[in-house]
Amino acid sequence: MTVRALGILLAATLWATAAFPATTDRGPVTNLPLPRFVSLKAAEGNVRRGPSLTHRIDWIYQRRGMPLEITAEHGHWRRVRDNEGAGGWVHYSLLSGVRSVIVQRDMLDLLAQPTEGATPVARLGYGVIARLGECLPEWCRLSAGGHDGWAPKSAMWGVAPDEVRE
Repeated sequence: MTVRALGILLAATLWATAAFPATTDRGPVTNLPLPRFVSLKAAEGNVRRGPSLTHRIDWIYQRRGMPLEITAEHGHWRRVRDNEGAGGWVHYSLLSGVRSVIVQRDMLDLLAQPTEGATPVARLGYGVIARLGECLPEWCRLSAGGHDGWAPKSAMWGVAPDEVRE
């Protein structure tokens, strides 16, 4: 193998390592935890096949506040996946650190207290996007449609099962 070929191989390996970290738990660009949840800041967001404007747009997210999970970073690009497992690369400017969740159960009761049998204050339908507040080991406080209440983590996507938030 020539010196030039070794240099190309080394450059490609370094780029692949930076673009697609194998087992790191911190992003190489932001030094924030990977994976982590964010939300879509814009009303629309192009999802690309790779981390640049030259890559093809596979689809467009069209729900402001939609929760997404960042799984990788490369420059100004974040590889994300949604609640259905679909993913791609999104420019970081389209994402927000404001947390939201998507309801994964039809007619989910928001409860006044984080306990079974508490008084329902509202009911959310499947697919509703709610703002995420405080989270206990099994419950999270949600806000949607002018209503605030508690719901079990198992009924939503956008928060880690072991995540606790104040």
